[in-house]
Amino acid sequence: MALDRDHPPGPAEKGPPGLRRRLSLPLVTLYGLGTTVGAGIFVLVGKVAGSAGMYAPAAFLVASLLAALTAVSFAELTARIPKSAGEALYVHAGLGRRWLAVLVGLMVIAAAVVSSATIVTGAAGYARTLLPLPPWLMVGALVLLLAGVAGWGIAESVTLASLVTVAEIGLLVVVIAGGAGAFATLPARLPELVPPLEGLVWVGILSGAILAFYAYLGFEDMVNLAEEVTDVRRTLPAGIFLTLVVTTLLYLALATLAVLAVPQAELAASEAPLALIFERTAGVSAPAFNLVVSLAVINGALIQIIMAARVLYGLGREGWLSPALGRVNPRTRTPLVATAVVAAVILALALAFPLVALAKIASTVTLTIFALVNLSLYRIKRRDPRPAGLRVYPAAIPLTGFTVSAGFVLFQLARFAGW
Repeated sequence: MALDRDHPPGPAEKGPPGLRRRLSLPLVTLYGLGTTVGAGIFVLVGKVAGSAGMYAPAAFLVASLLAALTAVSFAELTARIPKSAGEALYVHAGLGRRWLAVLVGLMVIAAAVVSSATIVTGAAGYARTLLPLPPWLMVGALVLLLAGVAGWGIAESVTLASLVTVAEIGLLVVVIAGGAGAFATLPARLPELVPPLEGLVWVGILSGAILAFYAYLGFEDMVNLAEEVTDVRRTLPAGIFLTLVVTTLLYLALATLAVLAVPQAELAASEAPLALIFERTAGVSAPAFNLVVSLAVINGALIQIIMAARVLYGLGREGWLSPALGRVNPRTRTPLVATAVVAAVILALALAFPLVALAKIASTVTLTIFALVNLSLYRIKRRDPRPAGLRVYPAAIPLTGFTVSAGFVLFQLARFAGW
């Protein structure tokens, strides 16, 4: 039975159950927004302003262009190879090395579980302000809750994540709307936001863009739902592009409001910049944000668990890891074994390790994956430049995406080495 059919197996079809195709374009897009517009934007606006100053909106724009390069590559690859464990399969198809494909799949899972463990730890801190339980108990309860939701069913778990995403985006829209007075000054202050062609200014903008780029990470997770998306070759690329467009508009508006409403030094020093902005523009105190921010943070962990479990399932299904990981529960039509393994690793990391340094490593791992995926698409396009029935993009896009992503990796390695 082909795994990329757009319908569940019928009574006459033999073989183990496959994943259920129930995700439409709205659900896919909300999933993408939930994993991209996550905890990062709630803390990164101030840090970007600390590097780029009044040119923070320009830094976010540069970051969006960098993210767009790889987003285009993912959009084409998911149409060419519409399967779970997307990044691993893309690298295998492009570079022809099974060991490298397995390594990439494990890198995707590693980045997801480290990110989830970091998110859960942070969410537990918020949750304990409302329910004072021991940290280990709160972390364990959150991981078990999220694993249960992820194993419940793909439509149910993504629908729940989508509802939280709507609330999260609604919060950002409220913050933007609350800044109407600051936006009214934009015509007069616009020259302050347009960067001059000076080297030192652009060093700050590019440094800010590297920070802002982290806030765009997450759209790549969407490719691992390929076997659960209806009309995958059309829906998934459209969802990737819609996610990037909506994210960019939100980020540019928030960055512009931030530098117009709050002094740069104060903004850069704040650990909760959006709450600070809303307090200054709308007169609402920061504690009012705690509940929605907690939900937004937890939502990011749920989406990472869903994604990591699909990658593990895909590797097991291909026979590259234990076949038990590639099994789908016939009742929930979700990979319960893979979900349980992911949850166990997240729980162990959240309870045992300090995760700030690991989170930085996870970002570098993601950029490494981006570089390999772009290089793989470039190689695939050289062999098969125009497959019938699929939309393709110029080869310069993945080549540029590879160069930019590899450059970011080298920059990060230099920082880790203290250069």
